[in-house]
Amino acid sequence: MDVEAGGTVLRLLPQRAAYLPEHRTLLVADAHIGKAVSFRRLGVPVPGGTTSETLQRLSDAVAATGALHIVFLGDLLHSARSRAAATWAAVAHWREAHAELQLTLVRGNHDSHAGDPPPEWGVRCVDEPLHLGGLALCHHPQPVAGAYVLAGHIHPAVVLGGRAHQRLRLPCFHLGAEVGVLPAFGAFTGMHVMARGAGERVYVVAGDEVRALPGT
Repeated sequence: MDVEAGGTVLRLLPQRAAYLPEHRTLLVADAHIGKAVSFRRLGVPVPGGTTSETLQRLSDAVAATGALHIVFLGDLLHSARSRAAATWAAVAHWREAHAELQLTLVRGNHDSHAGDPPPEWGVRCVDEPLHLGGLALCHHPQPVAGAYVLAGHIHPAVVLGGRAHQRLRLPCFHLGAEVGVLPAFGAFTGMHVMARGAGERVYVVAGDEVRALPGT
C-alpha cells in the first residue's frame, strides 16, 4: 500500500517494512537479531530459528522492492549476548548473498549495549536523526524540526475484534502528523498497542496484506 508521509511516497509492505521508491531504500525497524539466543543464554526456553526467519523476511522484502539500500531504524542486534557463532554465521551468509546492498544502521537503545555490528557485515552506523529528503530517519519516535520522522522502538500494534476470545493483536504502521512508527521487523519481538489520536493513520499488517484501519 502506498501512502504519503512528509511529502514522500512510502510503500507499506506486509513483511513489516516500508519502502521509499524515490530513494530505492528499504526501512526496517527493530530486527532484534539474536534476541532468542540472548534469552536462551539467560536460561529462558524460547524457540530457535527466529534469526533465519527474520533474514528470510528481509530477503523477501528486498526481492519485492528491488531496494538498493536498507536503513535499519535501530535495534539491529538485541544485546551483547546475541553474538553467538550460529547467529553470526547466518547473518554472514545472508550478507554474502546480498553483497550489492548498501546497509545503514541508525543506532537505537539496544545497539548502545550490543555494540555496532562487525566490520565484515559492511554496515554504516550513524546516530539519529539520519536525514533523507524531507524525512528524518530515527529509532526513537520524537519530532525533529523541519522533517517528518519515521522511527521504530515502540513495536506498534492494534487489537481487532470484540469479545476477549475473538480478539486479534496485529502489528501496524502508525502515522501521526509529525512522526510515523514502523512495526517491529524481527520474528521474535513483542508488540505494544498504541492509542490512536485524532487524524492519525493506522495500517494493519494482516498476513500477506496491509490494510487501512477504518477511519484512516
